[in-house]
Order: sequence, then C-alpha cells, then structure tokens
Amino acid sequence: MRRTHLLCRNSVGTLSAAEKLESRLAFTAENLLPAFDMATPAGSPALTQIWVNPAAGNDASSGVSRALAVRTLSEAWRRVPVNVELTAGFQINLTAGTYTEAVVPNYWESRHGTQSAPVVLKAIDGDGTARLPNMNVFDCRYLYLLGLDLSAGGGDVLHLDNCSRILIRGTTIRGVGDIPSYAVPQEALKVNQSQYIYVENSDISGAWDNAVDFVSVQYGHVVGSRIHRSGDWAMYAKGGSASLIVAGNEFYDAGTGGFTAGQGTGFEFMVAPWLHYEAYDIKFINNVVHDTEGAGFGVNGGYNILMAHNTLYRVGSRSHVIEVGFGSRSCDADQATCRTFLAQGGWGTAVVGADEPIPNRNVFIYDNVVYNPDGYVSQWQQFAVANPRTASIGSNIPSPARADTNLQIMGNVIWNGASDHALGIEQPALAAAVLAGNAINSVRPVLVDPARGNFALAPSVAAPAAMAIPDFNWSDAPTRPAPPAGRLSNVVAYAFSGLARTTPTAVGAFGAAVTGTPPVVPPILPPPAPLPPLTATFRAIGATTARAVTSITVTFSRAVRGVTLDDFVLLRGRAAASLAGSRITTVDRMTYTITNIRSTHLAGGYSLRLRAAGTGIFDAANGVLGTPPSPLTWRMTRTVLPPRPFVPVRR
Repeated sequence: MRRTHLLCRNSVGTLSAAEKLESRLAFTAENLLPAFDMATPAGSPALTQIWVNPAAGNDASSGVSRALAVRTLSEAWRRVPVNVELTAGFQINLTAGTYTEAVVPNYWESRHGTQSAPVVLKAIDGDGTARLPNMNVFDCRYLYLLGLDLSAGGGDVLHLDNCSRILIRGTTIRGVGDIPSYAVPQEALKVNQSQYIYVENSDISGAWDNAVDFVSVQYGHVVGSRIHRSGDWAMYAKGGSASLIVAGNEFYDAGTGGFTAGQGTGFEFMVAPWLHYEAYDIKFINNVVHDTEGAGFGVNGGYNILMAHNTLYRVGSRSHVIEVGFGSRSCDADQATCRTFLAQGGWGTAVVGADEPIPNRNVFIYDNVVYNPDGYVSQWQQFAVANPRTASIGSNIPSPARADTNLQIMGNVIWNGASDHALGIEQPALAAAVLAGNAINSVRPVLVDPARGNFALAPSVAAPAAMAIPDFNWSDAPTRPAPPAGRLSNVVAYAFSGLARTTPTAVGAFGAAVTGTPPVVPPILPPPAPLPPLTATFRAIGATTARAVTSITVTFSRAVRGVTLDDFVLLRGRAAASLAGSRITTVDRMTYTITNIRSTHLAGGYSLRLRAAGTGIFDAANGVLGTPPSPLTWRMTRTVLPPRPFVPVRR
C-alpha cells in the first residue's frame, strides 16, 4: 500500500494532493460486508495506552493502567501531540461510566495519526459502556472511535470537519429530544469536507434534519448500521460526495425519505475537483428501508449511482416510493469562492439566492423489492422522475438539464397500491421501458415477519430472479476539472447479512428466500370503511386586541402529517403578511401551533386561513382535508413594536 498523503484545505475549498480511490478494506471469508482494516504495518510501534476513569481517576496519574487512570478525557486528549504527524500511536481506554461535558474536550482538534500510529478512543469495558456528550472533531486523521455511546440534545451529536481516515465502529450516536418541536439535534452524525470515512455496525438516530449528513465526503462506507428517527432524510450524501458504499444497513422512521445520493449544496462548500454533480459513484446496495413518509431512496443530482438489491417496506405514504430528481446548487454567501469554482469549470452560480438544477447521469435502479402491505400505499404515485429544466447561461450546466440521462430501472418487484396507481413518469419511452422491465403490482412479495424485523423474502411466492447489472464507465464524466474515476463494477456479490449471494440470486436485500415452513400468503383485504371527512378548526382568539398575535393554534379531527407554514395564508386587510421566521410544532399530530409570528404588530384587520387545495396534509388513510376551516379573524387596535425574532443557536 502506498504512503498516505496529508490533506490540507486551501482558501477556496480544495483538498490539496487529493487522493485517488484507496481501498483500506478487509473482507472475512464468512462476511463480505466491507470493513476498515485497522492492521498496522509490520514493525509498527505499540500504541501508548492512556486509561481514563471519570469516577476514580486522577489527572496527575500516569494513565498507563486501569489502576493509574487519569480522571478526565480532556487530560488524556491533551497528552496526544497536536498538529504533528505521529510516529507512535495512542489508545485512550475509556472505562465504564458517564463522561460529562466538564471532563471532555470542547473541541477535538488537529491530531494527525497515521496508519502505523493511529489515535484510538475505545470503550474498554464493552460497547456502549462509555457514555459521552457530543463531539466536535476538526482536522483529525486516523482517529478510531470504538464502542462509544454519544448522546446530545442539541447541535450535532458527532461532527467531523476536514478529517481523514476516521473509523466509527460499534458506536451509538443518539440525538435526544422531540423532533416535531425541533427540540433535538439538527444532525446526529454530520461529516463535511472529509475523506475516507468509515461507519460500521453503529446505531445513529435522533435529528430534526438528517440522522446522517455527508457533505463533500469522498471515499469510505456506511455498513451494517441502523440509521433512524429523523425529520428529513435518514441519510444523504451530497455536495460532491463520491466513491461511497452504503450497504447492509437498516433505515427507518424518517420523514422526507430513507437515503438519497445528492440533494442541494452551497457552491462554496464543495471541494475541487468534485464540483459538478451532487454525488458521484455511490453504491446503495443490500439495505432495508422501512417506515418512511417519503421515498425509500432517491437520487438528486448524481453520476454513476447504483441503487440495487434493497428491500423497501411501508415507504412513501406522503409521496412516492422511489425518486429521481434534480439536485440544486446555490451560492450562499461566499461569492468569491463561487466565482473561482465557476472559472474552474464547476457547475453552479455566483449569484446569492439563485438556484441551479444539477442533472443526473447513469442512475441504475436494479433488483429492488418494494412492498407496501394492504392499507399502506404511496400517496400519489410509484416513482417521481423530474422533467427537463433549463439551466442559466454561465452556470456551466448542460442545458436543458435532464434527470433521466441513461436512467435504467430494471428487475424491480413493486407491490404498492392498486393496479392503476399512477406510475409517475411522464417521459413516454422511459415509462414504457419501466413497465416492461419491472414487475409492478403483478408479483406480490411475501416477507417472513416484517413486524418483528425479518424482511427476507419467504419461499411461498416465487419472485423473479435478479437481472444482471451492467457496469459503469467513466468516459462521460466531466473533464473540467476531472474527478478521479470511481468503482466501475456493479457486481453485488453479497447480501444484507454479508453472506455471499448465490447464482441466480434473488431480488431484494437478501440473497435467497428463507427456507422452512412457508407463511400463509395474506389475502387481499376489502377496503376499509370510509372515515368521516377530515376537518380542522382554529382556536378562537379575541375579536379585538391591543397586543400582537404571535401564536395561533389549529386542531385537526384526527392525526395528520405534512403540515407546513406554506399551507397557511396570513393577510392584513387584503395584503399578504409574512410568516417568515415562524415555526410550526405539534406533539400529537392533531394540534399544531404556529409560533414566533412577527408581522401582526401593525394596526388593522387580520385573517389567517388554511389553503383549500395544494397542501400536503393527509391522515393515516391518505385522506385529505375536506372543507377548510373558517378563517381566523381579529382586529389589532394599535401599532406596537414588532416582536423580537427567534434566533436558533447553531454550533
């Protein structure tokens, strides 16, 4: 293996000496899920041991044994040399206990381990026995987090910034708090402008935005993990993220969706030469995705993206089951960097507030199983494939931009809704190919026991054999600047469990149907009795008031989802009054409260109404709001000072 080059980020976001794809993976004979190889070269020095005991340690001790442990993790971290390439590594042994904010570093910064001299933080008494608060890590290399339990109620639970060769194994990363009220971390795991990030056999959850957020992350994998409980996507990799394997994971309890390759990014946060697509060379294989309100998976501005052999269950209740749309590219503030990236040939804009469409090319969606059981159906359609858009002159983006260039959707088994459920693809040739190349509501999958977490196919129904997946090539990748070529082979050699697949292999995340007594195929149930119309009412306020109305409550007749500020119209007289900066929260999905209203301080007559059409509000049976409630009206008798704005704290 060749020598590692150090990474340093210059003023315009370029990782100097950007490295080509380097494996650093190990496979066992029994389990083919990729795993980071922690082995050091022969002759490497032994790691210096530093023991920590938060209850009985003493920071004046040597730390060389359990009996001579230091007390604070801050002291142990201080003993690792800063800002120099290590020639001898360190293992910090965290004994069982709770490590409060008072005994851990505020900022984990600039420890430069190497392959032969890494820095290891290990829960020495077993996975989950060392409980830590959030960690903010900057400019660290060859840092291994083994068996830790991180919990926090705000910020990001674990944030990696400008790091390289980070291993997270057997670790719990937990955001605590209430997601609907945003009283929870924004992300559980956030990684930005980093390379060679490896997440293995971990549990990551609890965020009002994303449980896992990768922005401009190249090389690495996320395998064998549970990723769940998020308000937006459970995970996305965007901002020029590249050469990632996401395999053998379970994604669930997410709002917008399970996983997406690409999304939207401020141009200045990207890293050359990955300046065009939102995502390159992402392989999302052998995953189980279930109980997501939005799509099970999607691609938004991706190049050479493989979505294959995944099993989706109870997905898309508010939308569709699979999406292929545009990414987006803005310039958030740093126009100088945006102009520099444009001059280098990157795709985007230097206009603050503008938004450019990032297309897709070579998205392959093969051999997946999508099963929505009776009573559960995607709200609108099977797929969402975006129509062409026009990019701005000077954006460097091919125009018209297309989301479906060499889009291949083949060999998938989809059971979702009635036979006439909308396909969601408006391009006639693509729609015909999808209908011909997939089993859509023609083969009903039977899963062994999804209620208890067994999503394998049962043998009672013969599912079609998987289709061979063609390999990618790199000949149509952007050339200015030219990103390093990714993995071209699309062979899926193993299944969700890591065991080798047989030939011919089965569709979905599991290599073959589970043997044994076949379960009874459930009958198609008659439709349930119709529910009474869904209604809503505003909580009354006084007809006149001398104080600005800053909070309004609306109650629905049963639990609903999809309520946003865009569903409401606030007027002062006949002129629109802004709800910008307001927040909408709920604890039971029936009663929603709009707070931080800042535009009702002027004298005059006001009304707030719920839109009659075009909202995304629906109940558990996908019923929509019938007749909207009568508008809430009141008169402000005098002009007062506007309320002070709510300013969220972002660490």
